[in-house]
Amino acid sequence: MAASVVIIAGAGGERETWGMCRSIKTLRPPVLPGEATDDDIHAAALQYVRKVSGFRAPAAHNREVFERAVAAVAEATAELLDGLEVRGRTPNV
Repeated sequence: MAASVVIIAGAGGERETWGMCRSIKTLRPPVLPGEATDDDIHAAALQYVRKVSGFRAPAAHNREVFERAVAAVAEATAELLDGLEVRGRTPNV
């Protein structure tokens, strides 16, 4: 399977970036049987922050900001999943 290429336009001009990390799984039904657990959401957030930061594990001086980013991404992910309407299901808000 080929990776997707995304062109990002910004203040520094355009640049290419490769598709999202393949380790991040789709967390919404019906792709994921049942509801995503807190552990599922945290794992996806951790993978995202690792990919964006380029660090598998942060150095001690970056640990706090790394962990805050994981928590923020996990919170945003949970909010997204709670609000999605999937195949006639109503949002949980």
